[in-house]
Amino acid sequence: MIRKKVKLLYITNDSSRKANYKKRKKGLMRKMSELSTLCGIGPCAIMYSPYESQPEVWPSRIGFQQVLSKFKMIPEMEERKNLVNQESFLSQRTVKVVEQLKKDYKDKRDINNLNLLLVEKMSNIDKRMDAFAMTPLYTQKASSSSSSSMVALPLMTMVKPKAMPRTGTKDIVQSDVNNMDPMKR
Repeated sequence: MIRKKVKLLYITNDSSRKANYKKRKKGLMRKMSELSTLCGIGPCAIMYSPYESQPEVWPSRIGFQQVLSKFKMIPEMEERKNLVNQESFLSQRTVKVVEQLKKDYKDKRDINNLNLLLVEKMSNIDKRMDAFAMTPLYTQKASSSSSSSMVALPLMTMVKPKAMPRTGTKDIVQSDVNNMDPMKR
């Protein structure tokens, strides 16, 4: 079942706010446990609540102390290596987006150039087809050395072929096959 989008507003009703807090806390604890199991890491959480006098610690106070001591033992160089402030994060993200835009622009330019080339080639093909349609296939010039009997050839016209079935189809009509075969005409 799909959950509807929740509006993030302060819940004014005390009992529904407390029930919602308990459900969300339970879900957060489950996700922390899954994260620990699936990734093999030691997460920890501290939750302060107006409903309880002491903060709640996950997985336990001892487990929290172990995770905190491991974190404190990390050398400062190692710790700072992965730390990013908001300004540097945004500048890195901006650089990545600009590089992606440049790549997309280059791809679009290449596609446009290819499109222009195809349009030009199609135009040339159309011009050549028109030229072939206008001129007879065989022309003979009268010359003094030719015989006195001239044979007039009929003008050739361009005929568009019928739509051919796709290759690999089994439904070829026999009459289409006969019409394609020049020996059966």
